[in-house]
Amino acid sequence: MNLACTLCSSKTPSLSFFHSLLTSYTGSQNSKLALDIFRQLLETNVNPVDLTFSLLLKACASSLSSYAYASFSAGIEGSQVHSQLVKRGINQFVYVNTALLDFYMKLGCTTDARKLFENMPCRDVVSWNALICGYSQNGYHFDALDLFVQMLRDGFRPNQTTIVSLVPSCGLRELILQGSSIHGLGIKAGLGWDPQVKNAITSMYAKCDDLKASELLFEEMSEKNIVSWNTMIGAYGQNGFSDKAMFFFKKMLEESLQPSPVTMISLLSANAVPEIVHCYIIKCGFNSYVSVITSLICLYAKKGCTDMAELLYKTSPVKNLISLTAIMSSYSEKGDIKLVIEYFMQIQQLDMKPDAVAMISVLCGIIDPAHFVIGRAFHGYGLQSGLIVDCLVVNGLISMYSRFDEIEDALSLFLEMNEKPLITWNSLISGFVQAGKPSHAMELFRRMKMYGQKPDGITIASLLSGCCQLGYLRIGEVLHNYVVRNNVKVEDFTGTALIDMYTKCGRLEYAERVFKSINDPCLATWNSIISGYSLHGIEHQAFICYSELLEHGLKPDRITFLGVLSACTHGGLVLEGTEHFLIMTKEYDLMPDLQHCASMVGLLGRAGLFKEALEFINNMEIEPDSAVWGALLSACCIHQQVKLGECLAKKLFFLNNKNGGFYVLMSNLYAIVGRWDDVARVRYMMIESGGDGCSGVSVIQVASVEDINNNVLLDE
Repeated sequence: MNLACTLCSSKTPSLSFFHSLLTSYTGSQNSKLALDIFRQLLETNVNPVDLTFSLLLKACASSLSSYAYASFSAGIEGSQVHSQLVKRGINQFVYVNTALLDFYMKLGCTTDARKLFENMPCRDVVSWNALICGYSQNGYHFDALDLFVQMLRDGFRPNQTTIVSLVPSCGLRELILQGSSIHGLGIKAGLGWDPQVKNAITSMYAKCDDLKASELLFEEMSEKNIVSWNTMIGAYGQNGFSDKAMFFFKKMLEESLQPSPVTMISLLSANAVPEIVHCYIIKCGFNSYVSVITSLICLYAKKGCTDMAELLYKTSPVKNLISLTAIMSSYSEKGDIKLVIEYFMQIQQLDMKPDAVAMISVLCGIIDPAHFVIGRAFHGYGLQSGLIVDCLVVNGLISMYSRFDEIEDALSLFLEMNEKPLITWNSLISGFVQAGKPSHAMELFRRMKMYGQKPDGITIASLLSGCCQLGYLRIGEVLHNYVVRNNVKVEDFTGTALIDMYTKCGRLEYAERVFKSINDPCLATWNSIISGYSLHGIEHQAFICYSELLEHGLKPDRITFLGVLSACTHGGLVLEGTEHFLIMTKEYDLMPDLQHCASMVGLLGRAGLFKEALEFINNMEIEPDSAVWGALLSACCIHQQVKLGECLAKKLFFLNNKNGGFYVLMSNLYAIVGRWDDVARVRYMMIESGGDGCSGVSVIQVASVEDINNNVLLDE
C-alpha cells in the first residue's frame, strides 16, 4: 500500500498515526518517504511535537548508508527541517538537537553540525558522542581527538559509545600512541571489559599493524561474539595474513557460531580464494546482500578473474560504482583500454558520477603510445568534472605523462597545484626516474627538502632506482644512511630498492647485509637478491635463495624465474635452465615473456646448441624481438658462427636498423675471425644509421662531496 492510500484510509489522522508511519519508514533507504509523511502531517494541520522531529530525523538519518555521500538536495532538506525546529521552538530539546546534529554529520555537513553544537543551550554526553562520531566517520580524525579532549575538560565522563566512536580515528600508525592512551583511559573508567569497546580497540590495534596486541585482547575476552571473530578475521585479512584469517574463520565455525555478511566481507578482504568464499556465501544465503556481492566482484576482479566478476555483476540486481570500477581496474591491468572505456561509459549511462578511483583506473590502463590521446582526453574530462582538484587524479596524470616521456606536462601539472602533498612529490620524482631523467629527480628531491617535506620509503625507493641508472653509488649510500638514521622501515620496496642499487653498483656484499637485516622478506625482495647473485655470476647462491624462497611458502613469479634463468645462463647450466623453464610454464602456469625467451635462447646458444635454440625460437608463442635474436647473435660471437651471425644481423637490421648493439656484435664477430674489411664496413654502416657505437658512460660514477651537497640534502 502506498503513502497516499495509507493516508486516505484514515479520515482524521492523529499525531500518533503519523508517528507510527515515521517509525515504519526508519531504515527504508529513502529519506524522501519520511519527509513526504512530514509534509502530509503539516497539510492536515496536525501540530508536530518534539517526538515528531526526533522520529523524522531518525528516519532520514537511517536512510543514509554512509557518511559524506548524501545528495545536495538532502542537505537542503536538512536545513528546512532545522528551520521548522527553530520556528516551533523545539530546538530547546537536547535530544532533538542531537538527532539533527547526527543527520548533518551523515550528510557530511560538518560545519553546520559544529555550528549547531556550539549554539545548543545545553549538551549531554550523547551530543558529544554524535559530534565525535561524525568527525571520525567523515575522516576528521584530529578534530575528533581534539573534541574528545575538550569534552573531558568540560567535565563530561565518557561512556562506551564515546570510546567506540573515537577509537576508529586512531587506526593510523602515527596515532597509535593516542589510541593506546584512550585504551588506558577506557580501562580506568571501568569500560575495559565492555565487548563493544574491546572489539573497537582490537580493530584499532590491527589497523596500526600491532597484531600481537589485537590477538592478546581477543584471547582475554571471556565471551566472544560474532563481532569479535569478525574483527580478528578482518584484522589478519587487512594485514595480508589470509591463511591466518581463514584459520580464525574455521575456528569460529568450530565454536558453533554462524557467520554473518560482515564475516564474508572480512574473508574477501583477506584476499582469500574467491571460489571458496563464493560457495560459503551461497550456502549461508548471503548472495542477496549487495555489500557481500560487491566485495566478491572486487575480489574476482583483483585476482584477474574478470569474466567471473562481469558475470556476477550482470546477474546482480543492483549496479553500483564500486563494482564497475573494480571490473574497469581489472581490464586496465590487462591493458584492454577498449573495455575500460566501455565500462567508463556505462558509469555515465547509469547516471553515476565517476570518482577519483574510476579516473585512476582509466589512466593506469593507458600504457600503449597509441592510446596517449585518450589520456589527454581524460585530462580534459578531469578539468570539466572538477576531479582534477583531487590529489589522486593529479598523481595519476603525472604518472601517465611521465610514462610517455611528456615530462614537461607532468611538471606543469605539479606546479599548478596550490598544496603539494608528499604523494605528489613522490609521483613526480618517480616519473622523472621512469622517464630516464634521474638527475632531474635528484634536483626535485633537493627542492622537496627545501619546502620542508620529509621523504618516506617510497621517495627513497624512487631515488635509489635513479642511483641505479646513474651509477651514483655514493648518493645511494647517503640515502641508505638516511634510512638508518630516521628509522625508515627497511621492508618490502625500500629494502628491495637498496638491494637492487647495491648489486647494480657492484657492492654485492652490501646488498647481502641489507637482505639479512630484513626479518620477513617479501617476494620482490627475494627476486632482487636472486637477480643480484645472477648478475654477479654466483649461480649457486642464486639457487640457494630460490630454494629458501620456496621453503618460506612464497610462490615464485615471472621475475623470480627471470633471475633463475639468468643464473643458469651465466653458469652454462643448460639442463637446470630447461628444467626451471618447464617448471615455470607447467607447474606455475606462468606465460613466458620475451625476456624469458631471450634468456633461454642465450643459454642454448652459449652452449653451442644452435639447432635447439632455433627450434625454441620457432616454437615461441609470441613474436621474437631484437633481444631474442640478439641473444643468439651474441652466442655466434662466442662460437665463431659467421654465416648464422650474418643471417641474424640481416634480420636485426630489418627489425631496427638504428640499434647499434647488433652492429657491435657483428663487428666483434668479424674481428674474431680476422675479417677486418668487414669490420670497417659494419662500422661505416653503424655511423650511417646514426650511431657510432663508441660513446658511453662508466658503469659506476662515484659522486663527489659537492655533488652530494648540491643534489641530496639529507641533513636529518
